[in-house]
Amino acid sequence: MKLTRQIRSLLLSTIARFSRQQVLVLGDMVADEFIYGEIARVSREAPVLILKERESRIVPGGGANAANNLADLGARVVPVGLIGDDRAGEALLRYFREKGVTTRGLLRVPGYTTPTKSRILGGLTHWQQQQIVRIDREPAEDSRGQLRTRVSRLAASWLNGAHALLVADYGYGTTDASEVAQIRRRLGKNQVPVVVDSRYDLASYTQVTAATPNEPEVEAVFGKSIGNDLNRLIELGRTMLERQSLKALLITRGRDGMALFEPGRKPQLIPVFGSDQAVDVTGAGDTVVAAFTLALAAGASFPIAALLANCAGGLVVMKRGTATVTARELREAIRNA
Repeated sequence: MKLTRQIRSLLLSTIARFSRQQVLVLGDMVADEFIYGEIARVSREAPVLILKERESRIVPGGGANAANNLADLGARVVPVGLIGDDRAGEALLRYFREKGVTTRGLLRVPGYTTPTKSRILGGLTHWQQQQIVRIDREPAEDSRGQLRTRVSRLAASWLNGAHALLVADYGYGTTDASEVAQIRRRLGKNQVPVVVDSRYDLASYTQVTAATPNEPEVEAVFGKSIGNDLNRLIELGRTMLERQSLKALLITRGRDGMALFEPGRKPQLIPVFGSDQAVDVTGAGDTVVAAFTLALAAGASFPIAALLANCAGGLVVMKRGTATVTARELREAIRNA
């Protein structure tokens, strides 16, 4: 992707303002666990591989990964959500404390299961390790209503001083569209950008500033396939923009880049930044929504925020596992683009 001198200047000046922004991240705090093993032999009990565990680590995922990306991009970030009194919850607390991110917005609930995605990777010695299986642990649904209310009150207490609100709804029940609508009403005249990333309930979020779905999420809302049909993409994008009263809609399209929709403007198709051969797309959507939200908080227009998000997304998919992009990496990539 080629950048004009003027566009490059706008992108770099926006990044320079990142460190002055405070962003509230409300949503599902997920733990991404990676367990690495060396293939020892085939089991006698069943035709499966036996792995000798060599290493394991837990890093922020979901909304916690969006918060982690915001921190590495230089923002002052306040993650607000639920964690359990379990190993995964303790790992997230420890991770953020070591990074200097406040954990006062994380409500630790006894008996609550921190949403955890455990990926088991295996390979021979000195070989690249491949993911073999993923095991998900999810919280029960019985007490979500009461917990959502508590989380919303906690989020409201952090609204003063926030320059943007990022909503990360991955379907684990920490928040929903009705709770976000109430928080928006509490903002009153302080209309900071509210950006939503919703895995399963995208259509319920109306009158927010922007949403950042991927193509499959848009297809799920309408029950229609997009594939390589640009006309269908534009049709569905415009419909979603109008139906949900959004100021902007940024649809991520994998190796085909992104599409930005704004009311009264021609859709902007943005080619992928860097290589179209991704190494690992785990958590890439979290990086995109983090960069997009932070750019808006810093006063960028929707097109400039989309270009920054596109660049951040292109960088993070070249890293393995759940990763982040730093402000320095973003600056260097833009200067060299």
